[in-house]
Amino acid sequence: MTAVDLPAVPRVLIAEADPWSRDLLKQVLLNVRCDARLDVCADGQHAATLLGEKTYDLILADWELPGVDGLSLLRSVRQKRRSLPFILLSSRNDSASVREALPLAPTAYLTRPLNMESLTQRLQDLLLNEGESVYCEIPPLAPGMTLPAFLERRREVCDGAPLRVDVKAAVQHSLGPEGLDLKQLEDQVHSDPQITAVLIAAANSAGYHGTPVQTLSEALHKLVPGQSMNLILGLALKHNVVLGDPGLVAYAERHWQLSQDSADYARRLARMLELDHQRCYSACILHRLGDLALLRCLEDWRQGGGALDDEAIGESLDAFGAAYGSALRTRWRLPLELRQLIAGIYSLEGGVYSREALVVNLAVQMARLTEHEGLEELAGSKTARLLKVGLPELSRVRKT
Repeated sequence: MTAVDLPAVPRVLIAEADPWSRDLLKQVLLNVRCDARLDVCADGQHAATLLGEKTYDLILADWELPGVDGLSLLRSVRQKRRSLPFILLSSRNDSASVREALPLAPTAYLTRPLNMESLTQRLQDLLLNEGESVYCEIPPLAPGMTLPAFLERRREVCDGAPLRVDVKAAVQHSLGPEGLDLKQLEDQVHSDPQITAVLIAAANSAGYHGTPVQTLSEALHKLVPGQSMNLILGLALKHNVVLGDPGLVAYAERHWQLSQDSADYARRLARMLELDHQRCYSACILHRLGDLALLRCLEDWRQGGGALDDEAIGESLDAFGAAYGSALRTRWRLPLELRQLIAGIYSLEGGVYSREALVVNLAVQMARLTEHEGLEELAGSKTARLLKVGLPELSRVRKT
């Protein structure tokens, strides 16, 4: 496909088994051509079926697809359309694999972790004429759409929270002469609920096995450094990942601060009690994820032409915040143990709870206290008694 025969609106197929890599490829492509007609699938058989039903202008496929692998898809395509652009993605960077693929004339053979700049340039060359750019208007709300109905529809498909951290600056700060410094990167992004949730989810996805990952540190060390960097940078490509409405920003700042204060208190309490402080920190930094995701959807509502004021924001958070959080944690398949720990923040009614659950519950209660409220009542609470911490210990945690 050359500049002279580019279709008005290209149709693209992405075939990638890993859900987070698939989402990353989708975001990079839509950042180049937001108007592309895009089909995505997770296995080679589905991809082969789509190729038999539709005519595509570009294909991106992973060699390691289950069922029919990407190389077989490329072979099938080349039997019919020798010039169809086909980008083959693979974890194989050995010379034997390259020699096996080259006779089938892939437009590009890209190995993981992907070079985002190289991939973007390839897509621009294939999908845009020289000097061309494509602008996509934000679609208006459907006639008669109400805010509750809009939020109910978006609950199961929302992209998560807005970003708190400047991801490009964080990655740049973490790059050294020997590559990405994972400890530096963790220090840069550990306060961001969206980054934390996405990396934990990615580290527990189908492409990774073993003990469930429940903390940001574990996720960074389980993922290939380049993959972590790509996932983080890919988040910046998503729509409305930075809030523009001042009222929504103010609410987000409060939820971010509550998450951060809770996480800091939980880490100190857990260390004092010789418990898993990283898990406790992780649960607390994620516990407002649903409220933050809801704020991002309210930005979509506003940009689509919907009315929004402080009362509507507050009522929406009360009605949908918890449901958004539950839906995200389930859809992203965060580990059950981590979800149960987060649940302990909200309720300790009946049952037997771990000491970590008591810690996160108490930490959030501490974070919700105003600067003028003392710790005496909290020190006498059931949670504090079960943990056997009193006013001296809580005062030390608060002052640390």
